[in-house]
Amino acid sequence: MTLRKTFHLAFWGSLLAFALYLGIGFGTFLLHGVAPSQPQTLTIPPGTPFSAVARQLESRGIVESGTKLKLLARIRGNGGRVQAGEYLFVDKASPDQILARLVAGDVVRRRFTIPEGLTIKEIAARLEAEGVTAAPPFIALATDPALAGSLGIDGESLEGYLFPETYTFSAGVSPRDLLGAMVEQFRARQTPELLAAAQERGLTLHQLVTLASIIQKEAGNNEEMPLISAVFHNRLKRGIPLQADPTVIYGIENFDGNLTRLHLTTPSAYNTYRMAGLPRGPIANPGEEALQAAAFPASVTYLYFVSRGDGTHKFSDTLKEHNQAVRRFQLHR
Repeated sequence: MTLRKTFHLAFWGSLLAFALYLGIGFGTFLLHGVAPSQPQTLTIPPGTPFSAVARQLESRGIVESGTKLKLLARIRGNGGRVQAGEYLFVDKASPDQILARLVAGDVVRRRFTIPEGLTIKEIAARLEAEGVTAAPPFIALATDPALAGSLGIDGESLEGYLFPETYTFSAGVSPRDLLGAMVEQFRARQTPELLAAAQERGLTLHQLVTLASIIQKEAGNNEEMPLISAVFHNRLKRGIPLQADPTVIYGIENFDGNLTRLHLTTPSAYNTYRMAGLPRGPIANPGEEALQAAAFPASVTYLYFVSRGDGTHKFSDTLKEHNQAVRRFQLHR
């Protein structure tokens, strides 16, 4: 007798033994699928006993008998292998199919997108609004220097290193796993060419990300990013303050949307009107275009730019030209 036949005989023999123990109905239970009266969502916390899972499945109308499902799991030898997570039950399914889903971890997957240029706090608010995770623990971890160091980030927080991308996670994902995935995506964009270009321009990775975050906040479109990058690179070379409003705003606690002269004249680690060079760290989380622009600025001599009010900017070489552009596009609007 072959091993395969021996296995099948043993398997069905076990089923028969349990059927005799339970009485009439186990065979029907195995073959008869149940469709819940309405879509049912079942959340299984880590460490939940299978008996408790089986009872919930029965009470929700997903299986006919939790006791028989528990015995089936014993026969299969996988009652202790059910994976935690959120499960959605809609269609008719047999007990074997239900058990297979629980063992495989066929959980609900949530998809969310992080746009370019958001800060840690803005990302946290977005994740909370979409039901992915609560904002406070996410912010606490993202601004923890110890976590940043453990992820190889040379900064006080993960600001700048949470890469804008579309992510897919199971419900109940931890903030730590979310942050780790975002930093991993950032690492994937660190090509040898990007790092070599940054080094050639005298920028560390942290400085590159800081500059890219400013470019991201200043640019109205991707096409202008290399030009804005060139302005900042030219200013850095000459020791001219960057005078970037977004950096000042980042350094203001509870900014109300009104940038005043007092804000521009108040010293801070992010006030690039009062200091030369880059601010302390990134002011947002830049996308790939901004990172590339920071490493590969346009070959131009511009030192100034001003918004035209339509999402584009007027670039100038001299202060005289810039003041004329300001009067044209800003003061007369």
